[in-house]
Amino acid sequence: MFRKVLIANRGEIAVRIIRACRELGISPVAVYSEADRASLHVRLADEAYLIGPPPSTESYLSVERILHAAKRSGAEAIHPGYGFLAENPGFAQACADSGVVLIGPSAASMRRMGNKTEARSLLVQSGVAVVPGTFEPLKSVEEAREVARRIGYPVMLKAASGGGGKGMRLVEAENRLPLAFEAASSEAQRAFSDSAGYLEKYIARPRHIEIQVLADRHGNAIFLGERECSLQRRHQKVLEECPSPVVDDTLRLRMGETALSVARAVDYENAGTVEFLVDQEGNFYFLEMNTRLQVEHPVTELVAGVDLVHEQIRIACGHRLGLRQEDIGLRGCALECRIYAEDPERNFFPSPGRIERLVEPQGPGLRVDSGVYEGWEVPIHYDPLIAKLVAFGSDRLQAIARMRRAIQEYCIQGIRTNLDFFADLLADPEFQAGRLSTAFIEEFLGRRPPKPAPASQSLRAAAVAAALAYQHREARAPGPASRRTMSPWRRALRTDVQRRGWRR
Repeated sequence: MFRKVLIANRGEIAVRIIRACRELGISPVAVYSEADRASLHVRLADEAYLIGPPPSTESYLSVERILHAAKRSGAEAIHPGYGFLAENPGFAQACADSGVVLIGPSAASMRRMGNKTEARSLLVQSGVAVVPGTFEPLKSVEEAREVARRIGYPVMLKAASGGGGKGMRLVEAENRLPLAFEAASSEAQRAFSDSAGYLEKYIARPRHIEIQVLADRHGNAIFLGERECSLQRRHQKVLEECPSPVVDDTLRLRMGETALSVARAVDYENAGTVEFLVDQEGNFYFLEMNTRLQVEHPVTELVAGVDLVHEQIRIACGHRLGLRQEDIGLRGCALECRIYAEDPERNFFPSPGRIERLVEPQGPGLRVDSGVYEGWEVPIHYDPLIAKLVAFGSDRLQAIARMRRAIQEYCIQGIRTNLDFFADLLADPEFQAGRLSTAFIEEFLGRRPPKPAPASQSLRAAAVAAALAYQHREARAPGPASRRTMSPWRRALRTDVQRRGWRR
């Protein structure tokens, strides 16, 4: 086992990996930007190294600075988490060249799966069904127009490199293709330094279902069931669950075996996720493979009973998988809500700022993977994910009930969050019935009643000032009658208001 592991990430995923290291007797090492100097992952690690100013391009995305920190700390391995450098084959190769183990797949596997057109072409040759479309990067709008006419509109333009919804555009008619092509190419260039894209047939109202796989360097590979990831906004996942309400044992086995064939096709090692689109007839098509740990991995951990980060570290150490496929069984249901510092009533605009009060939910079946604490200043420089709230139950109804209770208990003051949005979503009859698709969130927002605008900070401050002034006048009123008629409860309330401020 490694003696020391550096975590090349921040926030809740860095905290999650630090805790896994502690459980395995490994010393965790953190890196941080100037904006994260007081962050939770820095406080929890045994050592922490400053790697640059707040912009991620000068800190968390700097291969040179990450490797320099690893060398200074004496770490034998680096866990990249997700995002930043997690799927960067150049970083994987740099780790190998410097003699540091990357807890993840090889650079070669990343390259083969990182380029979506190459991956599609490779898997078609292996007999894996993919969404109809192109298998080479598009050279021009004219080429895209010819393909779109052949397979029929609507079509989806996608970036050949990267993921996360960047460089994607839905095109419903030919006259919209040129503008969408330019926009998708420009966004892909900004996000991935690669403007290349490809085109797929758009599947209406599909489910987005992914299969978790684990593979070691000795040729052993297993799958750990599926995750339903259909609830998305702007192609970004919002709520995930395991298992999927629509997947039965037969479909799960077929998708799992296909996912393993995808992993074997690229000699994959470590944890990975194979993503599929499932149409309304139950047909499934390969979408992409994420060569890293997923944000939503906790739901699989709870249902399958496997610690994925522990397995990642053991595999990277050269250990054989300690599990066989017949050892894997799914028990119960788990949901994950991504808690963001954002304002749903302002089109989910980010809401950085100081967390004035934080009370995380507790009780049976709950897990909170958090990277923040009371008094922490949520920075503007990074993704506004602050925590992942996970609920587990013996079945889907119990998991939903526990999540709804947890949302009610969760208190985050000082910033806006999407907790109210989740409260409404979990109460939605269509969601509770499991009638999901990638169009679900858009449809839900269309039928969700508007919320009253929250009182501004200035209005709340004025209310507090007025309440305190009133209490001050009451206390100074002449004559003993006012004091005799003031009950002990009211006197206690006055003291509490003066001490803590006006509360509704």
